[in-house]
Amino acid sequence: MKLSSIALVFLAAAAPFVAHAHGPKDPPHQSHALGDLKLESGEVIRDFSISYVTHGTLNAAKSNAVLMVTAIGGNHHRIDYLIGPGRALDPSKYFIIATDAIGNGLTTSPSNSKTQARMQFPKFNIRDMVASQERLVREKFGISKLVTVIGASMGGMQALQWAVSHPDMMESIVPIIPLGRTTAWTTGVLEMLRQTIQADPKFKGGAYAANEPPEQGMKLWSAWLSGVIVRTPGYQEALFPNNMDAVPYLKGVAESGWRRMDAVDWIYQSWAYDQHNVGTTPGMGGDYHKALKTIKARTLILAGSGDLLNPEYDAKEAAHYIPHVRYVEINAARPLGHLSGAGATAPENDFQNREIGAFLSR
Repeated sequence: MKLSSIALVFLAAAAPFVAHAHGPKDPPHQSHALGDLKLESGEVIRDFSISYVTHGTLNAAKSNAVLMVTAIGGNHHRIDYLIGPGRALDPSKYFIIATDAIGNGLTTSPSNSKTQARMQFPKFNIRDMVASQERLVREKFGISKLVTVIGASMGGMQALQWAVSHPDMMESIVPIIPLGRTTAWTTGVLEMLRQTIQADPKFKGGAYAANEPPEQGMKLWSAWLSGVIVRTPGYQEALFPNNMDAVPYLKGVAESGWRRMDAVDWIYQSWAYDQHNVGTTPGMGGDYHKALKTIKARTLILAGSGDLLNPEYDAKEAAHYIPHVRYVEINAARPLGHLSGAGATAPENDFQNREIGAFLSR
């Protein structure tokens, strides 16, 4: 295979981490205005609106709703590989509300706020994301109980937080490649990615113009995050028997992925990622294990073997304390790492659809 062909083939593997464009046949964007959103810190996001799309039809009893929560840097397309006829989240059976998290550029974010632009935006956390989603579910749709809350990466983290913050509001949760609390390793990775962006002279402390983004910093960010950290050494070896083929591949990832998100938006979401710990939920007294033990929802944790962003040992520990849990490694035979829950390869997608579909049908 020619080198250019290799680059084209494996660029596709980075695609799941791109905030996919909205196609003409996709459900229309919708937005629910919540007014001023008070954050756990006491600060307020002014004129807040949460973005979402829906699939399927809400039944008369409002008992078939699924909430999808998205990953860092992702949008409501993040787990499209699980949504569709014959898949785990079949719109003929479920009413799927696919949300956009605070700071992703669709829901109110540093990049689109008219009154708190860029670094004037207040810092938020994972529980603030959950609070905005809970209001959407309750106020917009009048839903009091969800079939499940499902998401990958930061979406899996939100799913766990949902089950601690609102234990009676769902029958189940499906956290994919999650963390129950962010590890020091993960924060170190995120900090170096932040510094990669901030070191670009064009970053200007976050005060860059929209038409003059920190391009070089974001290209390095894209290559590190999507081309290295979300993978495993073994997977890269399988892709590139000639190790030097990794170099043009990473250049391609940098070029194709750097525009997918505003730099300040990603930095703000990464700060929220850092603060994640279900044990710091009000009423838990900082006790991580106590918080996990309060989860009433049936839980399916799908972990990524060899995950270098969200280490699977944290997911295993969480599973030890959650009362009604099934823990499954997505790809123990061929570890892909964080890429396991990215919709990147057909075997992993098929496996997740089977596991989740069977879990929900029970």
